[in-house]
Amino acid sequence: MSETTVAFNQLDLRKLSLQREIEDFLSHEAQLADGHRYKEWLALWTPELLYWVPCNSDDIDPQRQVSLIYDDRGRLEERLYRLQTKHAHSQNPKSRLSRAVSNVRLGSENAQGQIEVHSRFQLVEVRLDHMTLWAGRQHHVLGRHADGWRIHEKKVFLVNNDSLMGNMTFII
Repeated sequence: MSETTVAFNQLDLRKLSLQREIEDFLSHEAQLADGHRYKEWLALWTPELLYWVPCNSDDIDPQRQVSLIYDDRGRLEERLYRLQTKHAHSQNPKSRLSRAVSNVRLGSENAQGQIEVHSRFQLVEVRLDHMTLWAGRQHHVLGRHADGWRIHEKKVFLVNNDSLMGNMTFII
């Protein structure tokens, strides 16, 4: 084998390893969210975060138009606090959730070493004997930290974000 072939093989192995590592991270994030393990799920995020679910269009300006969710750290902590209390009537009983994350594609890496990750998801929610299917695509900005991957930014683009939808008071 030539040196060039060995170098390409090593590059491919590093890329495959990174792909698998990030797929595992996204699966873990989904497992925590589906299990209502909010403290552990929040620990996956950096202190300066953006969690955004646009409404009516994927390319809105969240500063000027309505979003389903547009959270920084403080707002996300408030959301999770409410979900853990008895006062979250819309989640009493809690939704049973099961999501599949797929089509994970690694994007570019920015100057801070953060990597863009694009994926698709399907989420089944069952609450009070009613089943709802949520589907869309996700855009994560992840950074490697001393204790593992952390989410800097997550945008969730629901397929039906321009349609009438029911109550979404869980982690999407």
